[in-house]
Amino acid sequence: DTKAEVPLIMNSIKSFSDHAQCGRLEVHLVGGFSDDRQLSQKLTHQLLSEFDRQEDDIHLVTLCVTELNDREENENHFPIIYGIAVNIKTAEIYRASFQDRGPEEQLRAARTLAGGPMISIYDAETEQLRIGPYSWTPFPHVDFWLQQDDKQILENLSTSPLAEPPHFVEHIRSTLMFLKKYPSPTNTLFPGNKALLYKKNEDGLWEKISSPGS
Repeated sequence: DTKAEVPLIMNSIKSFSDHAQCGRLEVHLVGGFSDDRQLSQKLTHQLLSEFDRQEDDIHLVTLCVTELNDREENENHFPIIYGIAVNIKTAEIYRASFQDRGPEEQLRAARTLAGGPMISIYDAETEQLRIGPYSWTPFPHVDFWLQQDDKQILENLSTSPLAEPPHFVEHIRSTLMFLKKYPSPTNTLFPGNKALLYKKNEDGLWEKISSPGS
């Protein structure tokens, strides 16, 4: 829901810049490629249009999307860059891949596969990850999907089957297993209907902390 999400991103960024005397709002768009269904092109157009509609003066600094992030191999299209990281001290942006995808990966993936909208789980004020509480309805035909081979899962549960990274099918299977195990997560995964909180320890690793009042 680009129309709703872009203003939320803008408000989030501006809330930490209330007292700034200088600087400017900059946008870096990276991702997508020339996929067969042209989903990347559609999303890129939506994002650019929505940022253009904002009242603030916004500077587009990096644009590495769709055909600018596309490579062709045996007449099939693939992204050149799958992921990026940002050094927040130097503002350097560089290509990256991530072995560790953060706390409660299966739980977060299950919420997404069950149709949850995009959300931010990081609270910059407290420097904590706040995960949940989430709810979802039982995933339809979960047993049927778990019986399918890799080709069926790729073709039906991916927007770009040929361009997925190697771990995609394994990731989908484990997420389906999670949804089967927890068809209704509210009470089982979130005791007292409270969020799961994580904060980085001295070694830079995410560590679970107690919820307030628990």
